[in-house]
Amino acid sequence: MDRDRRIYAANEATRLIFRLGQDTITSKRLGEALRCINADISKKGCGYSRRCRQCEIRRTALDAIEGRRIERAKARVEIRTDGEVKEFVLLVNAAPFDHDDGTYAVVVLQDITELVQLRRRVVKSERGFRGIIGRHDSMLELFETIKDVAGVDVPVLLQGESGTGKELVAAAIHNESPRANKLFVPVNCAALPEGLLESELFGHVKGAFTGAIRDKKGRFELAHGGTLFLDEIGELPKMVQVKLLRVLQEGTFEPVGSEKTVKVDVRIISATNKDLREEVKKGNFREDLYYRINVVPIKLPPLRERKEDIPLLVEHFLDEAFQEGIRCQGISKEAMDLLTIYPWPGNVRELQSAVRFALVKCRGGMISPEHLPLEILRFRDEQEGKARSRKLDKSKVRRALLKSGGNKAKAARLLGVGRATLYRFLADNPQLLSEVESELI
Repeated sequence: MDRDRRIYAANEATRLIFRLGQDTITSKRLGEALRCINADISKKGCGYSRRCRQCEIRRTALDAIEGRRIERAKARVEIRTDGEVKEFVLLVNAAPFDHDDGTYAVVVLQDITELVQLRRRVVKSERGFRGIIGRHDSMLELFETIKDVAGVDVPVLLQGESGTGKELVAAAIHNESPRANKLFVPVNCAALPEGLLESELFGHVKGAFTGAIRDKKGRFELAHGGTLFLDEIGELPKMVQVKLLRVLQEGTFEPVGSEKTVKVDVRIISATNKDLREEVKKGNFREDLYYRINVVPIKLPPLRERKEDIPLLVEHFLDEAFQEGIRCQGISKEAMDLLTIYPWPGNVRELQSAVRFALVKCRGGMISPEHLPLEILRFRDEQEGKARSRKLDKSKVRRALLKSGGNKAKAARLLGVGRATLYRFLADNPQLLSEVESELI
């Protein structure tokens, strides 16, 4: 391919993989030759739409030409084949070379679509991947992303609500990477006071401050050659953000109280439950640091969006408890149904706590609804109350109030609902109660 992404020459394997006809594909842009569905979005053709600019094949080839180095990537493309659109997953390798008066890229495309699908089936037959439990499509996509970014030594930003398992994902990226034989060092930026955080990250020398009775290595030095996980990075003070930016740019820092510069080789994985873009707008987070740590953003799905994984997670937590000597006779269908409908604002961490609570309450027996935490039972009652209130209508309530002589508790019993349900209905329909009282007078 040339700088304009036009094909200079193509081998027979290209035709076989993408089922291309006998008509020549040389001089065409790649997307047009392969019949990529995004090539038709812009009137200019392949390479000019917003989606085209995100194309990994295009980016890899152009980076190889401009940077004059070998580039590698994985790409997903949708191609019209035999009258239908088919998704291909391709490994892309591009190498630059000079020919005549120009620079071109040799692009090797390896079709790994079936391999990816096979991996997904294997994962789906198991509980999860690297200690992360899940079979929902969003989790299978996450597992693939972990494998993709693990081998690329760039900063990763994990975004998601509290309790979604960001540290597990960070550890999985580390364990899948070439740095797996070195340390994975986690730091909770929100748990350390501002005065100690700089020392904790960068270390200090003896006498640097009151209580510094000896030299101490910081987390960056401990993680040398490995991975440093900065959890809740949105809580970093501005002063520490400046030093962190320098480490990312130059790979060097000075311990607190020292003039000696320390050089480290550390991969940074950050995590936050905040919207860092908003924090940048508010002036709470440096914009230049945000773009440094956000090279590869990964969004973790909340538990309420993958509820089919809840039985898997419950089974996993019960197995963990069994290994610790805490046993029960299992969990009833009714209790599992409640766990499935609950919205889990605390995500997986809250579910784990709920299972632990139920194990204590059931005392080795079967976990039933009454053994679950109070907030889950309250949620059930609220949902049932709302369901009953939806069954009420003004004519039914009017008849019940007239029959009970205006006694709301008796009217609720006649209607087969709780008093709170009837009170809510009357609060939404104040005129009805006035009309009944007038009729009773």
